[in-house]
Amino acid sequence: MEVLSVRVPKELKNHMKEVDFNWSEEIRQFIEERIHAYQKEQAIQTFRTLLNGLLPAPRGTTRAYIRSDRDSH
Repeated sequence: MEVLSVRVPKELKNHMKEVDFNWSEEIRQFIEERIHAYQKEQAIQTFRTLLNGLLPAPRGTTRAYIRSDRDSH
């Protein structure tokens, strides 16, 4: 593992000592969640860009697919 140092105000550090948390794990989980959220947002933006370049389906396409699917069962 790598080491990451974070500077916090002395008052905050004192408050952290009062709370019984594994601060390393809390911070690691927070960073992982933020990265996951960022990656998700990037993927959504990529899909939106790709979808904006597509032509819309002709009217009635969805209805035709649904009927076709229902008729095949």
